[in-house]
Formats: sequence, structure tokens, C-alpha cells
Amino acid sequence: MATTIDQAFIKQFEREVHEAYQRMGSKLRNTVRTKNNVRGSSTVFQKVGKGSASTKARHGQVPVMNIDHTPVECTLADYYAGDWVDKLDELKTNIDERHVIANAGAFALGRKTDELIITQLDTSMNYAGADTDGLTKAKVLTAFEMLGDADVPDDGQRHAIVGWKQWSDLLEIPEFANADFVGNEELPWHGTQAKFWLGTLWMPHSGLTLTSSVRFCYWYHKTAVGHASGADVNTDVSWHGDRAAHFVNSSMSQGACLIDTTGLVVMRCLES
Repeated sequence: MATTIDQAFIKQFEREVHEAYQRMGSKLRNTVRTKNNVRGSSTVFQKVGKGSASTKARHGQVPVMNIDHTPVECTLADYYAGDWVDKLDELKTNIDERHVIANAGAFALGRKTDELIITQLDTSMNYAGADTDGLTKAKVLTAFEMLGDADVPDDGQRHAIVGWKQWSDLLEIPEFANADFVGNEELPWHGTQAKFWLGTLWMPHSGLTLTSSVRFCYWYHKTAVGHASGADVNTDVSWHGDRAAHFVNSSMSQGACLIDTTGLVVMRCLES
């Protein structure tokens, strides 16, 4: 006898996974250039060089800037996160098993999204300061100067991602955490652990690379890094009668690439 799954169950599961991914799945996706609905195994982001203005003679031709356009390829890969939900589990427990599995799958894919972006950030060797101390005010100002010297736009689209130990270091800097310097509305514990400082949105992240007690932190402009999505988070729920369970599979097709190394500064911080 054929067994069919309740369509309402499927739709609710899909909605919960999608909402969970949007809510807490990825912290970095909105901090980089994003291209959605990519068709194919790769896509291209354009790196545009600097133009220069010049004069022209009366009735003469307008000079051409000849801006350099460098294509940067971003390769996509498929990722899956699945698990079983026994039909009778929800009758034996006080927790919503469907909701738990939905969140787990969405969060796993969200961490993978951030992992893809962090892997590309790690390819930069544009270092600010040494790796023999923590995240000091001097190191922050060195990185700030490097971005300025590289003409990285100060347009509210700069992002700084640091580890939790470095977030604690920042809280020891009066200019970052003291209301006398930044004002009460800009304190880092208003609503969420993120704040604007030096024209940049600073956020802590638990997934940054740690190598030999050195944590890699990043300060970059949104246009310096690209993220491509061929298929956003999708969920498939199938019934397996031999197991008396539903198999819930969440999947996505995504990739990331570093577009412009000058728009990214890496702050290496020693964790003791």
C-alpha cells in the first residue's frame, strides 16, 4: 500500500528551515557582495580598477579612463545537511523534534556559508601589525590607516569580524566601549553584540581561523569579497516506510571568492 506524507508537514518544515537560516544561519553573508540565482557551476564577479579624470581641448574628444576590468571566478559547490525524524518521536518527547531538526539543518548550512567566506578571507596576506599580541588599539589604527591609504571607501559598508577573545580586547579600549567617547547609543551591548566604530560595523564570530594560538580577524569592504548562490536553502522531506521515519534533507549550492585584496586587511591576534 502506497504511503504519502502530509503536505502540510512538508510545507511547515520547509518554512521553518528557511526562516531559521535567514534568522541565525549566517552572520557574514550580508557583509559581502552577493549574487543569487546563479545558473551553472561558477559565476564571475568584476573587479573594477581606478579611473582618472583629465581635461580636454575645446571640441576635442572626451578622454577615456580605460578602467581595468578583471573578472574573478567564483566556483559553486553543493552542500547537504540531513537527519531522520521518527514518526513516533514527537509523541514521546516534550520537544518539537521537527523544529529541532529544522534549526539544526539551517544552522549547519549557515555555518558552511560563513566557512566559505572565511576560507577566502584567509587567502589574503595583507597583514596589519604582528601576531605577537592581541587586538590592541595600535593594531586597529594600523589596519585603519591601511584601508585609508588604499582608498577603500568609507561609506558605511566596511565590516570588521573578530573572535570573541578579540571582542573582549576591544571592550578594554575606552574609545570602543566608553560612553564618554562613543555616546550611549553606540555602546556594543545595545540589543546585540555588534556596533559601529570608525565607520565600520564590528561583530564577533566564533568560526574564525585559529592557527598556533593566533586568531585571524578581518576588516574589509563589502565589495572586496563575493558570495554566489545557485540554490538557496531548500528542504526535502521524504517518508521511508521501512524505517517508519521521515528523512529531512536541507541543501544549498553556494561559493565564495576574494575579489579585491586591497579592500581587506587581516589582523592576526595572539590568544594566550
